[in-house]
Amino acid sequence: MKIATFNINGIKARLPALLDWLSETMPDIAMLQEIKSVDELFPREEIEALGYQIHSHGMKGFNGVAILSKYPLEDIMRGLPGDSDDIQTRYIEATVITNKGPLRLCNLYLPNGNPTPGPKFDYKLKWMKRLYERTCALIKLEEPFLLAGDFNIIPQAEDCWDTKVWESDAAYLPESRAAYRKILNLGLTDAFRVKNKSAMNYTFWDYQAGAWNKNNGIRIDHFLLSSSCADILIDCQSDRECRARDKPSDHVPVWVELDI
Repeated sequence: MKIATFNINGIKARLPALLDWLSETMPDIAMLQEIKSVDELFPREEIEALGYQIHSHGMKGFNGVAILSKYPLEDIMRGLPGDSDDIQTRYIEATVITNKGPLRLCNLYLPNGNPTPGPKFDYKLKWMKRLYERTCALIKLEEPFLLAGDFNIIPQAEDCWDTKVWESDAAYLPESRAAYRKILNLGLTDAFRVKNKSAMNYTFWDYQAGAWNKNNGIRIDHFLLSSSCADILIDCQSDRECRARDKPSDHVPVWVELDI
């Protein structure tokens, strides 16, 4: 089974690019972030024509997540538990039933957190604490699961073209990386790092200052696998070439292949 994550940076603006990528790579499941669309206006027909069912959790102009699946999904949960007043649409969960049993899919768009210090950074850290608590709850269920999406976290120096440029950014501040490691240290596996040991493997390049052509990128799109999910990991790679195409997202897809 091939499962992908892709910050699409606007589902309507990037729909042709998304459809091309889906047609070419045909992931079984694609988890999208930053769709920037209410659910009612999500462009369903074109995507459904490729064989996908769609579950989204969107809002107008900002944020928003969606899961596209060629398999039926069950037990859909929209919104990250822990704050009933949080209106930002950044999280959706679903279960897919495989030939080896259920697999829980957790699609997230973690807050950016800038500028720092300030309320946006405080919100980021509180959101990460909620994600930690949700991950603990998933572990207790003793079923395989994965966390995937745009984490807005640069885990290590090798995940950044120049740490001096990013050292005061919320994605690289010690508090952010510590909160990320706290989740990872619950026993999760960074799938991309397992399969790609070298530096300069990025998933995001800014539109400004020729970042793509200079390879001035960062790795902030991740797959974190539970121990039982990591046991069936075959591969994890990125579709880097998508960034060089016409009207691309500033992120590229990342995907895992699982032995199910």
